[in-house]
Amino acid sequence: MWFPFVCLAAGVLLGLHRNAAQIARYADPVVHGGLIVLMLTLGAKVGSSEALFSKLDLVGFQCLIVAFCAIAGSALFMAALEKTILPLAQVRLNLLQEKAATAQAAPLEQLETTGAPPLLWVMPGSLIVGVLGGYLALPADCLYLLDGGVTFSLFVLYIGVGMSFGMNSGVLQSFKKLSWRVAFIPVAITLGSLAGGGLAGVLLDMPLRTAVAAAAGMSYYSLTGAMLTQAYGIEGGTYGFLVNVAREFLTVLLAPLLARISPGSPIAAGAAGNMDTMLVPVTKVIGAEFGLVTLITGTILTFLVPFLLTFLLICL
Repeated sequence: MWFPFVCLAAGVLLGLHRNAAQIARYADPVVHGGLIVLMLTLGAKVGSSEALFSKLDLVGFQCLIVAFCAIAGSALFMAALEKTILPLAQVRLNLLQEKAATAQAAPLEQLETTGAPPLLWVMPGSLIVGVLGGYLALPADCLYLLDGGVTFSLFVLYIGVGMSFGMNSGVLQSFKKLSWRVAFIPVAITLGSLAGGGLAGVLLDMPLRTAVAAAAGMSYYSLTGAMLTQAYGIEGGTYGFLVNVAREFLTVLLAPLLARISPGSPIAAGAAGNMDTMLVPVTKVIGAEFGLVTLITGTILTFLVPFLLTFLLICL
């Protein structure tokens, strides 16, 4: 748990350095490369698992639907929250206005409409290539390299995100403007995930307890897979793992579209994954000014998931 915060702190110190702008010129390509490596590696981990691939034809479609419904539920609950007590869009507008006024920058319209960078379309492609490569070409004696690849890429990405925090004063300003209301974000994401999982279970005519518990994993695929295997056997564990792997995949794929619904929708999609693998993809879409909000949301949900799953597995 300490690994992300140590790397982020190192990145913040680099971002506060007087030569941060020059460092960032070289750091950006490295961070982008690290993000692509992460997507390739995560895909290869799925593709190289024979047990998962043997189940894909049976449960893959259902897992995609459950993951999609969980994301949709979280995004809708988040959008409702933003329309009431958590106006993220207004906070972003105020920050952009302050930045334009302070720096005498370009007109506000130019600052707002930057569009999605090409990298956001490269990431889903890298994930797919990783799955195919892991299934078709990765030798069994090289599987141990995948964990190292994930760790290294996360190390690079955390430092890169920390630098953006240090160089962007809007990160702390946005957090101050939202204050205690940030606590409502994990609540909305959790309720939306549970509602989406329940809806998917009804639509697919599958065991409701499996669909809801899998959706409650909120991208924490390793723990969810393990807990559902223990409670419901290998099939339940496969659902728990694949639903949450699919949630991360769909988050990367749909993030630019979700951002059109509301600034918080990509945060809602990333859920617990915002603490690690989804932090960079999400902040690439919504902007570095909400990076700290995204990270804190992911951290809270990561701690919440084990307790939520334990409760659900007892009650369902």
